[in-house]
Amino acid sequence: MVLVLFGCGTAVVTSQFAPIDGAGRIVAISLAFGLSIVAMAYAIGNISGCHINPAVSLGMLIDGRLSKKDFIGYVVFQFIGGIIGAAIIYAIVVGSGSLDIANGLGQNGYGSESALDIALWVAILVEVILTMVFVLTVLGVTSSAKTSAQAGIVIGLTLTFVHLFGIMLTGTSVNPARSFGPALLMVVESTTALSQVWVFIIAPLIGAAIAGLLWKYVFKTESD
Repeated sequence: MVLVLFGCGTAVVTSQFAPIDGAGRIVAISLAFGLSIVAMAYAIGNISGCHINPAVSLGMLIDGRLSKKDFIGYVVFQFIGGIIGAAIIYAIVVGSGSLDIANGLGQNGYGSESALDIALWVAILVEVILTMVFVLTVLGVTSSAKTSAQAGIVIGLTLTFVHLFGIMLTGTSVNPARSFGPALLMVVESTTALSQVWVFIIAPLIGAAIAGLLWKYVFKTESD
């Protein structure tokens, strides 16, 4: 909920201000997503590990750090959180005299829904690679007590840099729950985002699976 509210919410709010455009807006949105992770990692990391992302949970499942039962529970509530976050943004937009839902709720997209009008296969490729890098970083930095104290900052910065690259391409998902919430709420305006959201569910999970397998069978050492 926090990730969607502040990350996608920043995208929605900054779209209304002319001085914040281009590179400046991309940096603002990227930092909003990254700082959301930093904040929540130190708030709930000791409670749940602060996955807040089905892709991260899948990586943890593959590495044996999460049971199948817990994986299902995590994913269900991650999607619920994403929907709640999007619903709050929608309420803010509806209650504002300046914001317009036609400008979106921070949803992801390809083709005409992408800032650079990228093809479907490019969107899949981008999301697989960005998610693989992100999840691999999460698995690495949380694998040792020596680095776990800095995990929140490292993960937040990594999410920031994948957004810096991906926002103009797909809007940057790397998180199926983050994508589903805004796409679902956008049906009041258009069904396009919901019809495309499968890409931003499947591609991040593929990227996470690759990261999980790479970590478990290639990068992981016996001391981890």
